[in-house]
Amino acid sequence: MNERISELLDQMTKLEDELRIALREQPTSILFEIKGKRIEFEQSIKETHKRLKTNFFRWLIINRPQNLITGPIIYSMIIPLILADIFITFYQITCFPIYGIKKVNRKDYISYDRHQLNYLNFIEKFHCTYCAYGSGMIAYISEIVARTEQYFCPIKHAHKMIGTHRRYASFLAFGEAENYESKLEHFRQRLNKESK
Repeated sequence: MNERISELLDQMTKLEDELRIALREQPTSILFEIKGKRIEFEQSIKETHKRLKTNFFRWLIINRPQNLITGPIIYSMIIPLILADIFITFYQITCFPIYGIKKVNRKDYISYDRHQLNYLNFIEKFHCTYCAYGSGMIAYISEIVARTEQYFCPIKHAHKMIGTHRRYASFLAFGEAENYESKLEHFRQRLNKESK
């Protein structure tokens, strides 16, 4: 890969990391404070949340019937999610140390905090917990697979891909065969440096 492109991709990665930090630190118009795992709202917000909470029986009446009917289908997806979680976690625990790849921290991808929103009833909180697990698990799996791909085959596809992981942009061009083995080793060393 061209040295200039490599430098730009490194800058992009650093900027993405800075953006993630800035977004986490961004002030919000809703006043709350994070204290460990607990989130505390100022008193006026707490009162507003309690006032806006929809009673469970009222929620059942105003909720879309198709949401209730399809609920069992949606929640049946928990089985493949849990199985994928078990297998991918086992894979990274056993193989990443052998490859010298830093393990993906699931806390960076799965967050359970919406249950602390008092304007949600218990069913809505349950939905939010399920969605946090599902979308977080997909992101967690994606990062584990991305690190694996960087280690074994950091080569772009011939066809343009939509929704690639952040590591993909720095991969070798399709058909870039010259010095492939040394370039592959460079990608592996970069992964190894991340773990220090």
